[in-house]
Amino acid sequence: MAAKPSPALPASPVSLKLDGEERTRLAALAAARKRSSHYLMREAVREYLTREEARQSFRDEATVAWRDYEETGRHATQAELDGWIDSLGTRRPRRAPK
Repeated sequence: MAAKPSPALPASPVSLKLDGEERTRLAALAAARKRSSHYLMREAVREYLTREEARQSFRDEATVAWRDYEETGRHATQAELDGWIDSLGTRRPRRAPK
């Protein structure tokens, strides 16, 4: 699971090395957005962490599902799921695949 940020931990400085081109691009974007380079870097890190935590969560869920399949052999095919979903909202909805 993704770690939740702790409000008790204060912000602390971190060193980040950028080459000349990256610094120039960052400064130009910061000026265009009327934001500081610091703000843009924090936003970039926040967005990256959010995206990568979601990816890791997906991978973790897939690993658990795969282990469950290996242990039990239970699964539902795409056709079974499609048929069940198509039946929802009809007079005689099917039972969910087992």
